[in-house]
Formats: sequence, structure tokens, C-alpha cells
Amino acid sequence: MTCLSRIAMNGMVLRLILRRLALAALTLLLVSAGVFFITNLLPGDAAQAALGQAATPETVAALRLQYGLDLPAPLRYARWLGDLLSGNPGLSLVNNVPVAQMIGGRLPASLMLAAVTAAVSVPLALLLGIASAMYRGSTFDRVVNVSAVSLVSVPEFLIATIAVMIFAVKLRWLSALSHSADAATVGAFIKSYAMPVMTLCCVIVAQMTRMTRAAVIDQLRSSYAEMALLKGVRRTRIVLRHALPNAIGPIANAVALSLSYLLGGVIIVESIFNYPGIATLMIDAVTTRDMPLVQACSMIFCAGYLLLVLTADVLAIVSNPRLKTR
Repeated sequence: MTCLSRIAMNGMVLRLILRRLALAALTLLLVSAGVFFITNLLPGDAAQAALGQAATPETVAALRLQYGLDLPAPLRYARWLGDLLSGNPGLSLVNNVPVAQMIGGRLPASLMLAAVTAAVSVPLALLLGIASAMYRGSTFDRVVNVSAVSLVSVPEFLIATIAVMIFAVKLRWLSALSHSADAATVGAFIKSYAMPVMTLCCVIVAQMTRMTRAAVIDQLRSSYAEMALLKGVRRTRIVLRHALPNAIGPIANAVALSLSYLLGGVIIVESIFNYPGIATLMIDAVTTRDMPLVQACSMIFCAGYLLLVLTADVLAIVSNPRLKTR
């Protein structure tokens, strides 16, 4: 490949990545509008809910004026979006505390739960998916496939409830509640995170294993893999040296899409195990109609999902030669 053609190819890859970034920014803008206007369509009055039913109409009107709730919706959205871009999502209607401060106290706990879940689920799912693809049609492959389909079909709250009944109530090995502040030692850390991580990993590992298996099998069915097999190359070498490098893009998509499940599944898991993360904070905010807090938490979940999908898309572009020349 000449120097000019290599520069031209790098330029096309850069344009594709910039196009994905622009689409992600546009999507996030549309999502922000949807989050703002949908939360404002919820029944009831946020000012009335914050002050209680005993508040006088004058007090409610004063609070609406203070937080700008009396302004037209488009003007409130423009003001809210500007504050959000500047890093100031506003004040909590219930606690009169900056929303950024409330989220900052809970976000590290949710990130820790997500990080531990990813550290456990990703290597396990990749190992199972690659091994299942290498020995497809075997008893091991059938067991992995049946287990993955079964786990994907089971809702998270049922897995969490069964885990509590077995490990907390019956065996008394673990606590039914999970508190990140109690994880001072290694043993306490394992006891605190065991059941939440296990509940999240069940579905994530199942989804990621099936998608990884499909990506590797697709490469093993290609002409170069069949030719290498006919020449007597070991299947392990074909998978590790030839199939996996070409399957990085699909596997990255599988990892990103499976991990994006954390952003939804963590809401149920944090609620069941009373984990002090951002999901329980969002649920409490919905209950009290604390709209600035609900909107900020929703945007964090949406931004995290878009970031994972965008990362997978960029990895697919960089690792796939066909996408580089498209």
C-alpha cells in the first residue's frame, strides 16, 4: 500500500468516526428533548408535590416562580439544556440541594457495581463464547446454548429474588441488602457485591456468550478459515490467530450492547438489594416528582448507553478493513 493510499484510507476512517460522533451528539440532543418534555407530561404538580398537600396556593405559586415552572415549556427546556451543558443541572425541588451534588454522592457506587460486573462478565462470556464456537455441535456447546437461552428468558427480579431466598434466607451466607460502604475488607467486599453482581451477570453473560459465539462461527465459516483447516492447521490456532482478529468488531458490539443492559438492569438490582446507587436515587426522585433530579439521572443513563454503542461502533470501524474502504 502506497503512502498516499494509506493517508486516504486513514482520512476515510476519520470521517466515518467523526460522522458517528456527530450522530451521537444529535441523538443525545433529541433524547434530552424527549426526557424533558416526557417528564413534564407526568400527572401532578411538581411544586405541589414538593410542598405537600397542606401548602397554600400562594406558597405553591411562589415556588413555581422561584424555579421557573411558570415559564413556557420551550423556554424552560432551553434554560435547562444550557445549564446542563454548563455542568449545572439545577436544584432539587425536594431537598433544595444541587442535583450535581446529590448525583456525585451516588454515582461512584453505581460505577463500582458496573465495573465489578463488567470485570466478571466480560472474560467469562468471551471464554464461553469462543469455546462454544470452537466445539460447536458438542455437548458443551449445547449445554452453553440452552443455559444462555434460559437465563436470557428469566427476568432480573426473579433471579434476584431466588438468590435472596437461597443465599440470604436459606443458607445465610450473604446479606439480603448490599451497601458499598460496608466493603472495607476483601471478604466484606465479596459479600456486599456477590448477589447484585451475580444477578446482573446472569443475563449479561448469556447475551454476550451467544453474540460472541455467533461472531466467531461466522469467521470460522469463511473461506480462509476453511482453507487453513484443510491444510491441517489446528482449530485452536485458526480461532486465536485468524478468526478472533477479524471478529473484534462484532465482539466489541456484543460487549457494548450487553454492558448497556447494565443501565437498565441496575435499576431493578439496586432497588431489590437497596444498593445506594444512582438508580435508587432516580426512583426516589420519581416518587417525589423531583423533576430536575429525574431529568439529570435519565440523561446520565442515556449518555452512558450512547457512549457504549459509540465505542463499539468506532472499534468496528477501526478493526474492519471492509468498513475502512466503504
